[in-house]
Amino acid sequence: MKVYLYSLLFCCLFWSCDKKTAVEKAVEEIPVDIKVERFDQAFFESKPNELQSIKKRYPIFFPVGVPDSVWTNKIQNPLWRELYGEVQKKYRDIEPVHSELVTLFKHIKHYFPKTKTPKAVTVIAEMDYNTKAIYADSLVILSLELYLGKAHRFYEFPKYIKQNFEPRQMMPDLVSSFATTKINFGKDKTLLSQMVYYGKQLYLKDLLLPAYSDAEKMGYSPKEISWCEENETYIWRYFLENEMLYSDESKLTSRFIAPAPFSKFYLEIDNESPGQVGAWIGWQIVRSFAENNDVPLAKLLDMNAKELFEKSKYKPKK
Repeated sequence: MKVYLYSLLFCCLFWSCDKKTAVEKAVEEIPVDIKVERFDQAFFESKPNELQSIKKRYPIFFPVGVPDSVWTNKIQNPLWRELYGEVQKKYRDIEPVHSELVTLFKHIKHYFPKTKTPKAVTVIAEMDYNTKAIYADSLVILSLELYLGKAHRFYEFPKYIKQNFEPRQMMPDLVSSFATTKINFGKDKTLLSQMVYYGKQLYLKDLLLPAYSDAEKMGYSPKEISWCEENETYIWRYFLENEMLYSDESKLTSRFIAPAPFSKFYLEIDNESPGQVGAWIGWQIVRSFAENNDVPLAKLLDMNAKELFEKSKYKPKK
């Protein structure tokens, strides 16, 4: 009997690995040629009399009505030039980023064959951490000043924000932006709807970034992802006992969905918890649905939260 069970387990593992390898082999065969343009270098290496040429090449970065003096002052400003210098130390060689982009878009084209291959442009922007990486159909914009490493001296942000200013977060951020073009939030503002919406985003990261850890996909530290895994049953029970799933109380978003230093159970456990545990639970619900239902990815992404949850057969693992 033991021999039979071991044989069955081995066959299941072999089939799973073989299936995964088949997908990755198919992905590797997809031709992707992405060009990375260094607007950051073109801008900060230019002279004031070359500004018109730069504006003609990159009109999207020069809003109408802004006088040229704003841009020439920026080029020469010591603080901006110091930031540019730091970015060049980290990203003078852009090939690692280019390689990651190629791998990502091979996966994107595998699951979304009609996706155009975009042009990628690197910039040094205004340190807006809400728009670190932008996907816009035929264009990808990467703000390199926000990927210098969480300990960089330029970052005067709360810890929970700057912990994601690592180079390794660039592709997960880009997938989050890409996901907004594939997943409709809808009019339902219940906690469950928000959980499933962000769960779908994270599930896309499972597919498009298979080499990344769950912590990296979530933007957590290893300790934070472990906390969620160890407390999954408690979190889920808390949501159920307090009848939160179908509540549209606006405070639930800031308590359990939005980026924050911790989630707000209003208990001592808050001090140990990471933010966004609702999104993390939503991810487990979507994963459970995918495991228990054979549906096309497009249908999964389009399904309303209530139906997906009811068909997910989700149960906390611990």
